[in-house]
Amino acid sequence: PEEPGMPENNHSNAPLPPPHVQLIQMAMAHWVSRIAYVAAKLGLADHLASGPKTADDLAGPTGTHAPSLYRLMRALTNLNILTEDATHRFALTPLGEALKTGAPGSARSSILTLASDWMSRGWEQLLYSVQTGGGGFEQSLGMPLFDWLAKHPEEASLFSETMMGFHGAEPAAITAAYDFSGLSTLIDVGGATGHLLTTILTGNPTLRGILYDLPHVVRDAPALIQARGLSDRVTIEAGSFFDRVPGGGNAYLLSHIIHDWTEAQCLTILGHCRRVMPPGSRLLIIEMVLPSDNAPHPGKMLDMMMLVGPGGQERTESEYRELLGKAGFRLTRLVPTDTAVSVVEAVLA
Repeated sequence: PEEPGMPENNHSNAPLPPPHVQLIQMAMAHWVSRIAYVAAKLGLADHLASGPKTADDLAGPTGTHAPSLYRLMRALTNLNILTEDATHRFALTPLGEALKTGAPGSARSSILTLASDWMSRGWEQLLYSVQTGGGGFEQSLGMPLFDWLAKHPEEASLFSETMMGFHGAEPAAITAAYDFSGLSTLIDVGGATGHLLTTILTGNPTLRGILYDLPHVVRDAPALIQARGLSDRVTIEAGSFFDRVPGGGNAYLLSHIIHDWTEAQCLTILGHCRRVMPPGSRLLIIEMVLPSDNAPHPGKMLDMMMLVGPGGQERTESEYRELLGKAGFRLTRLVPTDTAVSVVEAVLA
């Protein structure tokens, strides 16, 4: 009988293992997460960037026990991150190359965030969240997730890079899928450093933008906006969307904001938007809209992070329609993109 082992390098034509083995492999998934985390933490991909090396070569630079490091690196060959030759020298595979610091897609930052101790402790509270509806991270961190990140700049910076990596393909896909022509001023509410806003503006030369987020979040925005040559078309405003939202836009963008918060908090944010939106303006919510059937969708897993994490949720189209209705909006259409997110378009009811 087939033994449950570490996940093999899956070939799509290989038959699925028996159900019990699949379930046991799910239970072992945290082993893989931890192995990838230690590889990222030690910077193994960076150390191997110049060419193949043995565990003995890397023990000193990484501050590790050479025989144990060898065993870790051998395990990484099973995950297709490294290869080992006959002389026990390890080299990077394409997966390993993507683990280097600064490689496209932010995989290293993402692993250091998603497989971190603080993230794992939050997920340990999933049962508590399912039993009570309370946030697991608030339980493990002693405060709400975003408050904790505001106090831990290094983790917040990695978290920010993780979000960039996680949602990296979205800005171009949103710009391609949604027709922004006919709009004059787009206000990105909670727009972080302006990655999405600047991508949209680059594709729509007559559009101007206002980037609005917390002071410590927009701190890094001027550099990005300047690098993209858009300083003359973007105004930065610092503040909290729980207090107010800037006026003067004919489209208001909320990208990955609504899923983070409780319904009451969402209604507060949407209420601030509604108060300043002129007639004929549009509200554009960028989120993973869940299918209402059994179709697999990454949002169904992300919804578990929202449950244990910030206390928000992912929604189906009808749930967005209901939420928007309570806030005084009418959902006009759902525009899918080439990624997992859609643009939920609404107008004043």
